[in-house]
Amino acid sequence: MTFNADEAGFCEISFKQKIDIFSNDYLKCCLFLMNNSNGSNFFTKKMYSRMNASSQLLEDFLDYHGAKNNKAWYLYRELAATVRHLCLACYSQKHISNRLSFYDLADIDAFQKEGQKTLLFLTSSLKAIAPVIVEEARVLGVSIPPCGYDHEEFPGITTSEILDYDIDDENYHQQKRNIVKIASEFLNIADTFDQYSFLEPYGFEEILKIVPEKVNEVEIRRFEMVVHNLQSSFDTYVIHGGYRFGNRKLKQLRGYFSCVFHLLQIMGRLLHFYERHLLNAGYKNTYKKVQQQLAELINPEMLLDRTINYGFYYVCYYLSSGRDLAREILNENIERSSIKVGIPVKLGFHSRPSLLVAKIVQHYGGQVELCVGDARFDASSVLDIQWAGGKISKEGQKEVFFEGDSRALADIKILAGVNYGEDTMGKGVPLPKELGYLK
Repeated sequence: MTFNADEAGFCEISFKQKIDIFSNDYLKCCLFLMNNSNGSNFFTKKMYSRMNASSQLLEDFLDYHGAKNNKAWYLYRELAATVRHLCLACYSQKHISNRLSFYDLADIDAFQKEGQKTLLFLTSSLKAIAPVIVEEARVLGVSIPPCGYDHEEFPGITTSEILDYDIDDENYHQQKRNIVKIASEFLNIADTFDQYSFLEPYGFEEILKIVPEKVNEVEIRRFEMVVHNLQSSFDTYVIHGGYRFGNRKLKQLRGYFSCVFHLLQIMGRLLHFYERHLLNAGYKNTYKKVQQQLAELINPEMLLDRTINYGFYYVCYYLSSGRDLAREILNENIERSSIKVGIPVKLGFHSRPSLLVAKIVQHYGGQVELCVGDARFDASSVLDIQWAGGKISKEGQKEVFFEGDSRALADIKILAGVNYGEDTMGKGVPLPKELGYLK
């Protein structure tokens, strides 16, 4: 067969010839799954990667030729998209399983069990969809390969050998400024997820109330990018090497946000599949029919259960449980100083100024104390500041000291310069632009 391509990349061969080419590796993966339906050890990262790549190529090819608007080819296209998103989720889950012992996380037994349950659901879905794909290819006249891949094509990623550790990354670029920034960002991300509370698993009806209204692909992908940037900053500016040696505390923190990142990857793929292929099928009969076929192959209830009661639950859990470590690292590396500022004129540290000071301290995450004589109060706590205000009023003091995180102290000094955001009558006044995050 001779291919003649012009500068635009077009080949002078028919659609039939091309669909056979672009389907070949994809169908070989499907045949491989069908011929190994009784085992599980062949589900390796290499297998997921091969199946993902081949399904994406096929999906792109079909999209280019208008399969979304063709009754005959629409199902074949949707099956390719389904395989791609399932394989991407499988790959991320497999990565978590492979690296879990290096993450150095606490309480992993239940997490490991739920991860295995999730991977079993995903792989069972792939095995269920493989024969449907092959049959649909036959109906469409696509050439079926004579056999699938051999088992030896997809070895696992781990071996009994470990390469020599001969590049020491101890204290590699461990600038305190970068460590402080990363620990603070971790705490800010964790604070964002405080609105979600998991006292027990969500039921299906409860999940439908939050997906996609509150938890959806767009939001999860946004957090995925934020956490990915956090991990990239860590690897670039803090520790370049792997998990096995070096500062254990810093690498343990990386384990927390690495695990969260891969869980968000899984959630993003499953939410995309649910929202795009199972929820919003469109109004045309062809779309609805294919949606129903996919729902019979990929159980929507189980898909959402794994997305929320596994993925989202453990995102929240590990962000929360990593807080203490992040604060410890933060307070070990912050630049500390002290400032002397006046107290709020007329009304002292009542609710408004106390809340604004606490918000500043919480924003940066580092330790700050309000010092009144020999007494010290936690400046991240509104209640503590108000207790301090009572002591200040009783002793008739006009100035106080704040000690701790210099970043927070700089903003507290700005706040004190505008009488803590209020006039002498206790009414709010505009804050300087540097304190815009307090609004």
